[in-house]
Amino acid sequence: METKQLGKTGVFVSAIGLGGMPMSIYNRPPESQSISVIHRALDLGVTFIDTADSYCKDESDKHHNERLIHQALASYKGDVSHVVVATKGGLMRPDGNWTRNGNPEHLHQTIRVSFEALGGNKPIDVWQYHSPDPNYTIEESLAPVKEAVEAGLIRFVGVSNFSVEQIKRARDVVDIVSVQNQYSPWERQPETDGVLMYCEHEGLTFLPWSPFGGSRRHQNLQDIPAIATLAKEKGVSVYNIVLAWLRSKSPTILPIPGASQISSIEDSVRAINVKLSQEEVQRIDRATSTR
Repeated sequence: METKQLGKTGVFVSAIGLGGMPMSIYNRPPESQSISVIHRALDLGVTFIDTADSYCKDESDKHHNERLIHQALASYKGDVSHVVVATKGGLMRPDGNWTRNGNPEHLHQTIRVSFEALGGNKPIDVWQYHSPDPNYTIEESLAPVKEAVEAGLIRFVGVSNFSVEQIKRARDVVDIVSVQNQYSPWERQPETDGVLMYCEHEGLTFLPWSPFGGSRRHQNLQDIPAIATLAKEKGVSVYNIVLAWLRSKSPTILPIPGASQISSIEDSVRAINVKLSQEEVQRIDRATSTR
C-alpha cells in the first residue's frame, strides 16, 4: 500500500483510508460484518480509519462507531500499532438529526468519552473539531482540545468543515495537522475557496468527506459520461475513477471512502493503481464544473 505523511507529523499512513460512518448510522450492517470489513481493510494495508462520536443512530447510541472500531482493532490477529484512528467531536444526533455543539464543556466531556471508547490506553491519534458552532468562538471551542493535548488524551488535532480563515484561527490555539471538508464531483468548493491550496502550502493533510457524493448521489456517478467512459476504458469502477481524480488534485489529499461491505473497501483500495493523465482529469473537471 502506498503511504503518505499525515501533515508534517512524521507519521505515515495509507494513501487511501477507510470511513467508518456507514457502519454505524441508519441501515447499519450487522456488527460482525462491520468488523470483517475493518479486518479486510487492515489486511489490504489500510492504516488510516476515520470516525466520529456522532457516527451513530441518535444520542442514545453516541460513540457507537468508535467502540466498533476499537473492538475490530482489538480482535485483529495482526499488528495494529501503526494504525491511525481519526475521530471527531462537536456534532449531536438528537432524534437522528445533525446539530452543532461547540460548547467547551461538551467538547471537554466528549473527548474523554471518545478516549475511553477507543480503548483508553493511549492518546486519541487524531481528534477533529467536526464543524464550527457559531454560538461559540473557535478559540473557546478549541480551548478544551488544547488542554486534552497537554493532558495526553489527544496526539494530533484536525478540523472539519472549516474555511481558510477559521483554520488560521484554529492554528493560533493548537497545532493542526489535517482538514476534513466535503469534496466530490458534485462539491468542488475546496478548489475555489482556497482551502485545498492552503493545505498544500502549509503541509496539512486534506481529507475529502463524501468523495462519492454521499448515500443519495453515489449511484449517480455512472450518469456522468466522462467518469463512466474512463471507468470502462480502464476496466475499473466509477468509484476508482473518482478516487484517482481526487488524488490527482493535490498530493495533500487522502481519500477516506466509507464502506460497509468487504467488496467496497477492496474496490476502493484498487484505486491506488489507477492513474489519470492531465487530459483525463480535465475531462472530468469539465463534466462536473456545473454540477
